[in-house]
Amino acid sequence: MHGVMFWKTGQGCEWTKAGAAPVFEPRAVSHLVTWQDGRCGSKFLASLPRPESHLSVATGFGCATIFWLLKNSPEFLKSYDAAGTIHDYVVAMLCGLTRPLMSDQNAASWGYFNTRSQSWNLEILRDAGFPVHLLPDVTEPGNVAGRTSQAWFEIPKGTPVGVALGDLQASVYSCMAQRTDAVLNISTSVQLVASMPSGFRPAQTPDPAAPVAYFPYFDRTYLAVAASLNGGNVLAMFVHMLVQWMADLGLEVEESTVYSRMIQAAAQQRDTCLTITPTVLGERHLPDQLASVTSISSSDLSLGHVTRALCRGIVQNLHSMLPFQQLQEWGVERVIGSGSALSRNEVLKQEVQRAFPFPVSYGQDVDAAVGAALVMLQRNLNQQEY
Repeated sequence: MHGVMFWKTGQGCEWTKAGAAPVFEPRAVSHLVTWQDGRCGSKFLASLPRPESHLSVATGFGCATIFWLLKNSPEFLKSYDAAGTIHDYVVAMLCGLTRPLMSDQNAASWGYFNTRSQSWNLEILRDAGFPVHLLPDVTEPGNVAGRTSQAWFEIPKGTPVGVALGDLQASVYSCMAQRTDAVLNISTSVQLVASMPSGFRPAQTPDPAAPVAYFPYFDRTYLAVAASLNGGNVLAMFVHMLVQWMADLGLEVEESTVYSRMIQAAAQQRDTCLTITPTVLGERHLPDQLASVTSISSSDLSLGHVTRALCRGIVQNLHSMLPFQQLQEWGVERVIGSGSALSRNEVLKQEVQRAFPFPVSYGQDVDAAVGAALVMLQRNLNQQEY
């Protein structure tokens, strides 16, 4: 949701007939620059003006990318007069909007957006020479952006279209049944998300060293998010390392076999004194803190010990970012566990249940598409009741 693409107003797409239904084909548009874009190094980011926002600006954020293009490819920006996330683009094309419309969720993810005043840092950006005409108009999530200008597949012309939502917020909405729920997603990376109490307002100034970020949710509330870069990807690295070691010894074993055997071994090893800090990729707030293994003894060298310690380390690393006692203070009563790495790893589930001081529920995976549909359905039903 942090990414950015550019297009020419009125020329962003062309509607064509594809069988029985019209479809739109991109025309005067740029490539998408995603949140994974790494062109904005720490030195470049340090040169940018300080935002009037509680969120820091990082590489891959829309405004940071535009600043980089302004400095390094100014001619590129002259080719376009509109910008947004890729889902803002889709909404604009479906509705034939003359100006893109963005939710405050996506605006906050771009940087230089003040969630309290619901406005861009226009003065700061203008003083820095930023092309503020590219910034979309902003509205609250759940609002209607427009109506479909054409029939689109089975969706008739004139159907209301909601403003595009942040994928994190929509994912959380799909499975957070109560405000007292927290959502733990362990897939490639890890996210622990809790809904902040009504009335909570984050600090006005950004803190790049803070392990927890606060993102706008719905109805002027916030989500507290601890996002670790080290999750199922670390387990995959460990499996790959074992397979490579065996290949070096002249043995060929499938990664799937290694994975299932190491989980079996760890399941039989209920505890270990071995300690693994699994931050192979560092963390956004501590990029230089890499992985380590401590408390090594001759009795803790089995595959079961190491795998158990690795799974425990993934959970404990998250605990160091957002202590679970803090969740209790925020009123959390249940954790909803989801994600591919968690669903297929019984040892990881055991470590989650050991670490959290409240019940952990499984079985409902996060789904941003489901969340977005639920938001618009429920908002529409609420409007019909009035």
